[in-house]
Amino acid sequence: MSKKTYIAAIQEALREEMRRDQSVMLIGEDVRLGVFAGTRNLHQEFGDERVIDTPISELGVAGAGVGAAATGLRPVVDLMFGTFLYLAFDQIANQAGAMRYMFGGQTTLPVVFMTQNGAGSSAGHHHSQSVHQFFMNIPLVKVVLPSTPYDVKGLLKSAIRDDNPVIFLNSLALGGKRSEVPDEEYTIPLGVADVKRAGDHVTICTAGAMVYKSLEAAQTLAGEGIECEVIDLRTLKPWDEARVLESVARTGRFVAVDEAYPTCSAASEWAATVAEKAFSDLTAPVQRVTTKPVPMPFSPRLERAVIPSADEIVAAVKRTMA
Repeated sequence: MSKKTYIAAIQEALREEMRRDQSVMLIGEDVRLGVFAGTRNLHQEFGDERVIDTPISELGVAGAGVGAAATGLRPVVDLMFGTFLYLAFDQIANQAGAMRYMFGGQTTLPVVFMTQNGAGSSAGHHHSQSVHQFFMNIPLVKVVLPSTPYDVKGLLKSAIRDDNPVIFLNSLALGGKRSEVPDEEYTIPLGVADVKRAGDHVTICTAGAMVYKSLEAAQTLAGEGIECEVIDLRTLKPWDEARVLESVARTGRFVAVDEAYPTCSAASEWAATVAEKAFSDLTAPVQRVTTKPVPMPFSPRLERAVIPSADEIVAAVKRTMA
């Protein structure tokens, strides 16, 4: 087992799945050139028919992916940035998310829409928004947001093999993160959370880049005698509700940390579920830590002020302990 970057793990997953299954293809803007390193050099091995560059037309690219999936292929549609999914929303919500139902199960829709998500590189509002919460509201569409190289590889392989549409979001801030990744074949099932840090006093539920902010906060709090359990959901839809509720039953306190605007965020869903289903276990009100409800600034200092910080997570945990 060797240490690899988040980006290298994406490339490994794509290469392995394209070698394993001839129906897997890659389609998107500049995927042959590999502007994003996760798709780099794949065209050299798999050629023009399986690595297809497209015009700058996200709606058209997404539609091509939906059509390919409905007729027997397994396309990975690379749309670069999460905000570009807005331009493809009709194909995802009205077509990909409904076809299996509308066709009475006569077809499957094994398409992966892969983009960068969230802030962290000062790329401005058009490239730095978190979009996962929008797609959590579409029936039959799964949403994945990994935090580590190990997780991104195993989850991407599972997403490609899934017969439903998957929104696969890679946190923009994590491309250079390194961790151990097995050289042998492995997958991680969608919908299964991972406990990144065990603790008995407070449950912190999170995903993506916010896992690292939550772990930083948990380390600080441990120095004050407060042990937090940090749960990385990895998959936002379906999310591992049972694992979170089991943790809250032990800790009695819950903090949701989400790189999204507060209204109708993923954190709102987690908090509402815990308040509804674990009310008798709670010893304090649930807390949410989210992105400030403003357009994402270009300035690095302002961007840091807008997204959740470890200090804000520490403050939220202390509110539950008061």
